Amino acid sequence: MGGNGRAVRAALAVLVPIAVGVGIYVFGTQHTPDYTSGLYGRHGTAATDLKARLGSALLCLALIQLALALWMYGRAPGARSAPRSVRLGHRALGFLTFLFSLPIAYHCLVAYGIETTSPRVAIHSFAGCALYGAFVAKVIVVRSRRLPGWLLPATGSLLVLGVALLWYTAALWNLNGDSVPGFSSA
Repeated sequence: MGGNGRAVRAALAVLVPIAVGVGIYVFGTQHTPDYTSGLYGRHGTAATDLKARLGSALLCLALIQLALALWMYGRAPGARSAPRSVRLGHRALGFLTFLFSLPIAYHCLVAYGIETTSPRVAIHSFAGCALYGAFVAKVIVVRSRRLPGWLLPATGSLLVLGVALLWYTAALWNLNGDSVPGFSSA
């Protein structure tokens, strides 16, 4: 494919992840939140508590993904060379982590939409939109052989940081009695 084809692919590699994040944002701002929406049969504070626990499990999965990636690329201190099963495990766990995140995100969007009622809530809302754009970017980077090599660890890092930020602004907030350092109880 010539220069125009490469330019189109590069533009799509940037625009598609942005479009996903913006699309989630637009949906979240335009639909009417359903505060009675449930998650796995739980409603209200029971659903919020369940999401906090699921979000904590999601953070653990993301950290395992990070550890496997560090091992695969020889960045884990003191670790021997990673066997092929680590690469396969990383890929399978990544897919499962993505699937695991969907019910949490779905409930957030349906029950609350995009809210900006406080800095914590706004950061959580925007980070949730960006996370799925980062997922799309990671898939594009993994599948491309022509993009710079530094993009793979950069997009993977964005995913882990995004999950950690979402966990901090919602799951930890809930599990810690509506309080985390840096945000007031408002």
